[in-house]
Amino acid sequence: MHRHDLTAWRHDHVFGQDETAAGERATRLVVRLTLAMMGVEIVAGTAYGSMALLADGVHMASHAAALGIGWLAYVAARRYARDPRFSFGTGKVNALAGFSSALLLAVFALGMAIKSVERFLSPVPIRFDQAIAVAAAGLLVNVVCAILLRDRRTGSEDGHERAHGAHPRDLNLRGAYLHVLADAATSILAIVALLAGRSAGLLWLDPAMGIAGAALVSRWSFGLLRSSASVLLDRQVPEALAAEIRTRLEEDGDARVADLHAWTIGPGVRAATITLVAETPLPPDAYKRRLPESASLRHVTVEIRSCREAGPRGPLC
Repeated sequence: MHRHDLTAWRHDHVFGQDETAAGERATRLVVRLTLAMMGVEIVAGTAYGSMALLADGVHMASHAAALGIGWLAYVAARRYARDPRFSFGTGKVNALAGFSSALLLAVFALGMAIKSVERFLSPVPIRFDQAIAVAAAGLLVNVVCAILLRDRRTGSEDGHERAHGAHPRDLNLRGAYLHVLADAATSILAIVALLAGRSAGLLWLDPAMGIAGAALVSRWSFGLLRSSASVLLDRQVPEALAAEIRTRLEEDGDARVADLHAWTIGPGVRAATITLVAETPLPPDAYKRRLPESASLRHVTVEIRSCREAGPRGPLC
């Protein structure tokens, strides 16, 4: 039997995962900064009697662990990018790290809330000036880390991006960014509580801010859990984007989309399997060229069926 050269028809499934991601270096630097500030805040919160400051330090410890997971995820995704055992590459390692970060956020938010309630019931003296200085230093570190981790996909999306699902996010970097934002938020709440306690004697505000911080972090955790779980479970792209794909494929008035599955397989990368029925079928590449660039489709399989074929209930059209 004659053996054809199939090289031209084969392609890898790396999709850029073998390259050092933009967030990897920033995440590694942020891990070091977070660990240093974590130690300072835990020691100071214990020494100066501030629950808000101690909660911020413990919270920062959770973020150091989550950021470490994020950095290891980048390394693993890059190292195993060309491993043939991963059908669509290692892009989902990114989402898995994001999911893990979200779980850690939720666990430590619960811990913050419990500890704050305990401090409500058993208040302790607070050395306000020292605690405020340390909290301010922690906030400064968090702001620097947030700037390092923020990129165009990590920030807020406008309505068009949400509706069409454009540019799938780096959920690993998103998780790291949210951890740093949570730290910044708890630092701000700690400073507010300490200032109010020193100037107005509102000592109850210190543990109250701990509870408020836990509620805020819980909300961020839920959002990241939902986003990362959608990727891990191969959730279909938003309906608006699916409708745009169908419209582009059916623009000649002949082809009809019988089946469409499109899902995220990594940061900025989606895959799709499409079944088309047409009276005068064109080559698969002709249909692939119609796909919108905004869909970020990098792995597309197109099955074409002729109307003249007989389906389970007779001719297809």
